[in-house]
Amino acid sequence: MYRKNVLFVCSRNKRRSLTAEMIFKNSKDFAVKSCGTSPVSRVKINEKLIQWADLILVMEKRHREIIQQQSKEVVSEKDLRVLSIPDNFELMDEQLIKLLEEKMKEFF
Repeated sequence: MYRKNVLFVCSRNKRRSLTAEMIFKNSKDFAVKSCGTSPVSRVKINEKLIQWADLILVMEKRHREIIQQQSKEVVSEKDLRVLSIPDNFELMDEQLIKLLEEKMKEFF
């Protein structure tokens, strides 16, 4: 069975995308990684991560815009979606986890 590679992206990879990676890391349906768009990100988005991903899930529209500007050629063939999750949660916040789980039902 083929597992999709899912890349979660937020600003600094310290709360939203890292939470997503942590809660879905043991999924049998997909493999996950996370990164951020900011220069001070824990893991900064790069072309290698984009190439790895089958599905790129960004938290906000501005993350999609940054990725499209920085890596036009690489990301043009990718499935890139906006989850619309605002930056007002802490790492592993219970509400954030519920929101991420609910949003992922749309894809799997």
